[in-house]
Amino acid sequence: VNDEAHLKSPQEMARLFADLPEAISNTARLAERLDFSLANLGYEFPKYPVGAGETMEGVLRDWAGRGAKQRYGAEIPEKVRKLLEKELALIGKLGFAGYFLIVADLVRFCRENDILAQGRGSAANSAVCFCLGITAVDPVKFNVLFERFLSEGRKGWPDIDIDLPSGDRRERVIQEVYQRYGKHGAAMTGTVITYRGRSVARELGRTLNFPVDVLERFSSLFANGDFPHTLELLDQMEKAGLPKTHPRAPAFAALYQEMKRLPRHLGQHSGGMIICQGELSSIVPLENAAMPGRVVAQWDKDDCEDLGIIKVDLLGLGMMAVLQDCITLTTERGRPVDLANLPENDPETFALMQRADTIGVFQIESRAQMATLPRMKPKNFYDLVVEVALIRPGPIQGDLAHPYLRRRNGEEAVAYFDDRVVPVLERTLGVPLFQEQMLEIAMVMADFTGDEAEELRKALSFHRSEEKMVKATARLRAAMARKGVKPDVVERIAKAVGSFALYGFPESHAISFALLAYASAWLKVHRAPEFFTALLNNQPMGFYSAATLVKDAKRHGVQVRPVCVVRSGWEALIEADGSIRLGFRQVQGVQASHVEKLLVERGRKPFASLDDLKARTPLTKDELRTLAEIGALNALSEHRRAALWNVELTRHEDDLFAGGSVETPLAAMNPMERLEADYSGLRLTTGPHPMALFRHALSEVRRASDLDDVADGAMVQIAGQVICRQRPGTAKGVCFISLEDETGIANAIVSPELFERERLKITGEPFLLVTGLAQKRQGTIHVKARSIERLQTMELKSPGSHDFG
Repeated sequence: VNDEAHLKSPQEMARLFADLPEAISNTARLAERLDFSLANLGYEFPKYPVGAGETMEGVLRDWAGRGAKQRYGAEIPEKVRKLLEKELALIGKLGFAGYFLIVADLVRFCRENDILAQGRGSAANSAVCFCLGITAVDPVKFNVLFERFLSEGRKGWPDIDIDLPSGDRRERVIQEVYQRYGKHGAAMTGTVITYRGRSVARELGRTLNFPVDVLERFSSLFANGDFPHTLELLDQMEKAGLPKTHPRAPAFAALYQEMKRLPRHLGQHSGGMIICQGELSSIVPLENAAMPGRVVAQWDKDDCEDLGIIKVDLLGLGMMAVLQDCITLTTERGRPVDLANLPENDPETFALMQRADTIGVFQIESRAQMATLPRMKPKNFYDLVVEVALIRPGPIQGDLAHPYLRRRNGEEAVAYFDDRVVPVLERTLGVPLFQEQMLEIAMVMADFTGDEAEELRKALSFHRSEEKMVKATARLRAAMARKGVKPDVVERIAKAVGSFALYGFPESHAISFALLAYASAWLKVHRAPEFFTALLNNQPMGFYSAATLVKDAKRHGVQVRPVCVVRSGWEALIEADGSIRLGFRQVQGVQASHVEKLLVERGRKPFASLDDLKARTPLTKDELRTLAEIGALNALSEHRRAALWNVELTRHEDDLFAGGSVETPLAAMNPMERLEADYSGLRLTTGPHPMALFRHALSEVRRASDLDDVADGAMVQIAGQVICRQRPGTAKGVCFISLEDETGIANAIVSPELFERERLKITGEPFLLVTGLAQKRQGTIHVKARSIERLQTMELKSPGSHDFG
């Protein structure tokens, strides 16, 4: 730390150089002669290598033409031909042909190396991207807005996001980019990590010398962020153990507000890569990342975009990994699946969605989505597109989600801002749900050009400034007024744009996500063993722990069997009868390298006994104890305690009785002991759900499956394992809790007042008992909590829950 490391005022500089006044004047003279600006960085996007006599524009046209024939057949529809010609002409005029070729070539690399890849975001608005195989969305079929992706006056480059399977396969693509452009020609973009609630409290707490236990309690109690409308900061700290009367409490409160959202450190963007013709290191400072083989730029993605440095997003998506593993498993089992040619509008798949049986399904597995699906009752693919976009902060904050559902169910008449927007809003019943619709409204009602609409989108984007937003909406109002739009319509449109566009979800993005949602739902219905196996092998991801996925698999008729040293692999696998055998990766505290050697030895020669296993593998005593406790050694022992007894025995080479069996004096574990051992060693159980073992003591408590028979408004009790706690910012402090029992999941709604009274129980207890009023609305059932208690009978470790994410 150096207190001189800052820009000094002219007065300070004059004092510093009092003995050399010419240094000041010479500096000013030099500065006047410099004409450098950040627009003169000399950055150039890489040229795609083409053959002699070829141009990048010509190669792009050729690739797009061949791709169109693959997509549409030998006779390309006239509408597609015109759209392709329009897009190719604009791409050529803007000089973007090389960019499209490089991205298409990366996608081709993925296909050639058996890596699932799908472009999404605004790129899905482009016929060229569809024909190049970058996206799977046909813009002609879905009538999306190309200007959302690319327009003539666009100052920045188009942004193409490529979703890849998370993990090693995505890293192969990233390393391929480094390989192609060199260590100093490519880099991951930086991202500025800012101070938020817990990090501010920890930093300030250390500075102000607060006790460590107070800071830890604050972090655990207020993990979901701040809700000042339900509990002020000093009240939060008091609950954590710091009284308001503490002499440094006022300083803490004041500094806390000042520090929030200040830059904390530079991180690595999740997938944004920038590449350069020549040395990228001559344009932006680069540094080696902590991860081997990675180089990071010291500028964040927004800075790079502002300075014209081109970014390609290579994003890791857990569901892409699940889908890829599913394809492999279905092929191995002789029932292969082609994701590009799944049956359209499969009735069983939509039936699964309509009953909200969507645990593990991409995008529509959250509590809010599950509550909406029975109301929405999606019947076709476009319904699913709407469902994906509907439960988002934008439509919710703009009060657009509920009007859409009411209109869809015939409870409210379909109405439009103006007859001129009917073609724009007809497919969403007069309610603007997508970002493209907002831009089209501006184009129709205010005669905005595509460029002006894009400027409006940027002004109202997530990183907007209040000043830009005010100017943009004022410009929209003025343009509509000039066109003679009625004042009340002007206000309604301006309000809708302002409230929605902050979190506006592009239709093209929703279509791309809906493709993955449909594929995962179809696989859950028609390839359940492969689907659940792939999910278990790609944890953690989504909303649900492996424990919940195992129980859901069983509800769908898939048997899940425990880890076994003579049958399990590192990952879960499917046995000949279609059951899932859990893998060693699920076991807590067992080293992968030790398991790898075990598998090699087992492949060489089956284990004859537990002693044989101990002699031929490097498993430690602690690892063997864990395997014994969870029943993984039962194939070589009478039961779990017998295995534990034999693990503890020390054999000597000269022991005459070494080869004989030893009877254990220990009794076998009872069901409760097995459950405790499973939760400790696996964080799940393949046996009965914990609630099943205690149901006899909960005669007044309704099972999740019994709630269908409860009358609306009836007082009921529900209980179970907490698998999800959510308190979204759009809910004004309301908390939603999902409780799992042996029959399914029950959902409780907790008011802000009750949440604050019972915060410690709600955030800390793995099992809860909730008493409240049943609320039945169009196929969904919630319990509005009146009281919350710790479930006294449960003393198990939590298998993990999705909390406040």
